[in-house]
Formats: sequence, structure tokens, C-alpha cells
Amino acid sequence: MHVHRYERFWMWGAAAIIVLFISTMGIGLVGQGLHPPSHVETIDPRTVWTDARFAERGVVANADGSVTVTAIALLFAYQPAEIRVPAGRRVTFRLTSADVVHGFQIVGTNANTMVVPGYVSQFTTVFSQPGEYLIVCNEYCGLGHHAMMGKLIVEVAP
Repeated sequence: MHVHRYERFWMWGAAAIIVLFISTMGIGLVGQGLHPPSHVETIDPRTVWTDARFAERGVVANADGSVTVTAIALLFAYQPAEIRVPAGRRVTFRLTSADVVHGFQIVGTNANTMVVPGYVSQFTTVFSQPGEYLIVCNEYCGLGHHAMMGKLIVEVAP
């Protein structure tokens, strides 16, 4: 079977582009240390309010100087609505939803996650600049979505 020279050229070119794309993704994942989450934490959305992991909502200081924030997203509000953390310290957010999919975005930072019922979303960040930051829901969650917001206050660490 004879394959025309131009067809062979385009087949090899397409194969090279595919290999290049896959290699680029592989190098980006391995070289930059990006890994998909290897642990998924679940929670029964019907028992969020009584679950021990979310019974105490708010800010907890850890022995190593870091801070853990535990919060619940519910229709048109975050609980707690106001969060105070120290500047320059590692802050780990642990979030879940009691009802529908919500977003959790701290405006002016790169802190952003989806809050899905039945799952615990967790991310860690450091706030270097003291000040007040707006927390908004960036996933449409119903008629009061536009009013779903909270406040993060980053205070100068003692």
C-alpha cells in the first residue's frame, strides 16, 4: 500500500504534536510538583451541624503557629460570617456545604475553591497583607446568591 508523501508528513506531524502535548503536561505535573488530590474526605451533608469535624466552627490556632479555619456554606451565608486570622501565618481552610454547591473565593487573593455537599474542601494559604477581604460565593446557588458573602480580617500577628 502506497501512502502519499504529504499524507505521511501530516500523520507524523500530528503524532509529534500529540507527543509534545502529552510530554508538556507530564513535565508540568512532575517538574512543578503538581499532583492531584490523593485524599478525598467525605461527610454526610444531613449531619454537617452535628459532625464533630464541623461542630466547632471558626478559627483554631495550632501548636506550630499555623491556623485552621472551619466553616460551613449554606444557602446565602457562611457560618461563621466573619473570620479573623493573623498575617504571615499558614492558614488552612476546611469547608463543607450543608445544602447545594457553593463557591468560596477571597477577593483580591488566589484563594478559591468549590464547596460541594458531601465533601470537605481544604486548601492552605498565607496572607501577607493585613486588611479586610471580602469572601464571595462564585457558584450560583439560588435566588439569594448575590447576597452570599462573608468577611476575612487579616490582623497583624502579635
